[in-house]
Amino acid sequence: MDTVHVAWSDALIGYDFGPGHPLNPVRVDLTIRLARELGILGADGVRVEAPAPAGDDLLRTVHTAAYLDAVKAASADPSTVDLEHGLGTTDDPCFAGMHEASALVAGGTVAAARAVWSGAAAHGVNVAGGLHHAMPASASGFCVYNDPALAIRALLDAGATRVAYVDVDVHHGDGVQAVFYDDPRVLTISLHETPRTLFPGTGFPSEVGGAGAEGSAVNVALPPGTGDAGWLRAFHAVVPPLLRAWKPEVLFTQHGCDSHLEDPLAHLALTIDGQRESYRILHELAHELCDGRWVATGGGGYALIEVVPRAWTHLLAIAAERPLDPATPTPSGWRAHVSARFDRTPPQRMTDGGSVAYADWSDGYDPADRLDQAIHATRTAVFPLHGLDPSY
Repeated sequence: MDTVHVAWSDALIGYDFGPGHPLNPVRVDLTIRLARELGILGADGVRVEAPAPAGDDLLRTVHTAAYLDAVKAASADPSTVDLEHGLGTTDDPCFAGMHEASALVAGGTVAAARAVWSGAAAHGVNVAGGLHHAMPASASGFCVYNDPALAIRALLDAGATRVAYVDVDVHHGDGVQAVFYDDPRVLTISLHETPRTLFPGTGFPSEVGGAGAEGSAVNVALPPGTGDAGWLRAFHAVVPPLLRAWKPEVLFTQHGCDSHLEDPLAHLALTIDGQRESYRILHELAHELCDGRWVATGGGGYALIEVVPRAWTHLLAIAAERPLDPATPTPSGWRAHVSARFDRTPPQRMTDGGSVAYADWSDGYDPADRLDQAIHATRTAVFPLHGLDPSY
């Protein structure tokens, strides 16, 4: 068994909305370069495999046939504006080869999930994936095909009966929640900036799952300005107890790193260190609860040089069972590449010097504190549906 199946080929850089768009594929290129120079991708047990694009039959397990036709038409004619299907907008402009590039991302995530489910690999990672906003019949939020939903559907079709999805992107994982809102086999947990201040405007604690699947959707809506200590307090107060109660067979996680304090599109204030800590804990939970079966993707992240490559290299290192000391220097070759290509000063170390200390929920909460109000709202909404006491 491989330690980790990494879905990667340079063709994944082709998911590119064009100059000036925030979702610049250079972020995944720099991630892979950094991970390779740090020796992670060449380590024993790490299989790097070029994905095949998802075929139409697979894409139709989540997306409508009419939407696939619309994406193909827009892919052939990038001047298309199809608002019914969310194509040709500022967020999701059309580009030549859009269908093929999007299908390749989806194929990579599904391949990683299948490797984990079959036992070929303990873990699976696609840093180019995590396109969690795409809806069954429309593009949304920089996302054309919803690769996490497609991979989870593939796991269910392969025989999984309990899949947990944890989304730590700063934006609500609305597309994945929508696909499985009425499916009691899938638990979706999203920690995100409150929808009162950030796209997509969903992800309130009251969204708990449809009829027959009550408690299958969990949303932690965090106040702007939440940093490492507050975020980790919320994470520990919600995620481990729910996963332990739910007992998933597979853990699927989306790791948008746009919760970072330097991200230009949102308002949380985590450091690389806080983000790395969440990856570490999720990895531990996969081993505790799922015999190690863990599938992870990238997601959002718009500090293209300063944050994304370091965050997702930590993710790859943890998935490879070779976690990096946060104080590790970034390799000189990688720094030289960044300086030459972008005329920017690259990060010197794999840390921001942040602390991962936090106050546990069991120590008591302050009902006047906005963060504690958010945590309390989520626990009150969903814990009783899982037989858990929302208070200690």
